[in-house]
Amino acid sequence: MSVSFVFQTVNDIRCGAACSHELGAMLQQKFAAKNVLIITDSGLVKLGKLTPLLASLSANAIQAKVFDGVVPDPSDSLILRAAEHAQNADVIIGFGGGSSMDTAKLAAVLAQNEQPLAEMYGVEQVKSTRKPLVQIPTTAGTGSEVTPISVVTTGETTKSGVVSSVLYADLVLLDASLLAGMPAHITAETGVDAMVHAIEAFTSKIKKNPLSDNLAQQALRLLSHSLPLAYTDIHNLEHRQNTLLGAMLAGQAFANAPVAGVHALAYPLGGIFHLAHGLTNALMLPHVLVFNIEVAEAEYAQLGRLLISDLPTDSRQQAEAFIVFMQKLSYDLGLNKRLRDYGIKQDDLELLASEAMKQTRLLQNNPKPIFYDDALALYQAAW
Repeated sequence: MSVSFVFQTVNDIRCGAACSHELGAMLQQKFAAKNVLIITDSGLVKLGKLTPLLASLSANAIQAKVFDGVVPDPSDSLILRAAEHAQNADVIIGFGGGSSMDTAKLAAVLAQNEQPLAEMYGVEQVKSTRKPLVQIPTTAGTGSEVTPISVVTTGETTKSGVVSSVLYADLVLLDASLLAGMPAHITAETGVDAMVHAIEAFTSKIKKNPLSDNLAQQALRLLSHSLPLAYTDIHNLEHRQNTLLGAMLAGQAFANAPVAGVHALAYPLGGIFHLAHGLTNALMLPHVLVFNIEVAEAEYAQLGRLLISDLPTDSRQQAEAFIVFMQKLSYDLGLNKRLRDYGIKQDDLELLASEAMKQTRLLQNNPKPIFYDDALALYQAAW
């Protein structure tokens, strides 16, 4: 672990059930806003999730327009359309899951017309300013509300990332009332996604640091306790608030100590087969943990001691117990299926391994190097 590090995060975070009902007053005070654009998806609009926000904005004489064209794995063309709608807004609001918040980040930048999207891919390539940005998650998983990362679908099966401190939001609202009634399977997938963020941040090879470690551990404490309860009782706001907070803490951790092999292998599953991101992480997690244990034993053992009582004293056994713990959690959340259960054929695994090798930004963070043959073996194990 390095004692010389840089740590960045959002500087204004409000956490509490129904805090989004005060959105209008916050925007008046913080930005003197008059016109805002809310970037979201049509499903949330149909469910009426925007109603309290729009009422709060109206009560504070703020005009709101809604762009509800976001779909999972947003394409570069979709992001450019959102940016067009953002031209005349004082503030951009991302409202939804990771796709909506990622779209809002780049729309807030592109609306300034200072740099084309094609020049932004990679790490710290954004040279433009941006409009004020507010993020309001409606799932407890991606942590996108507190990360400087936007993932863009750039082709039929490929994704590219924009990573820049410019993308950190100005204000984040964590409101569990927006998650009430979320279907159990989405609760499970997004929650395990957040846990993967914390685990991979804790073992990140290059930028692991004391602050990210503390955040990752607190995230895992919260999620390991509250996620199963939120899964079985989808209307309980206390458990929802804890999962929302845990996901955000995990987001802060991996924004500074980036994710690694699980995500590198998960991305092709989403890009080629259009599986949900949280699900793909859950499918690959146990196999990557087993692969990494040779070099990450101490970290996995530490996480085992954090989450499990009555462990043996042997470090290797503690690390193995942690892997079993995560496997059982996935099983209890209904995420114990295999790649073949989603129509993926064994003949597809070589293509997946080839695509995973393109995720160099992520692979470099894995505690143990992953080469093509390793990736293929990991997909075979998950198949």
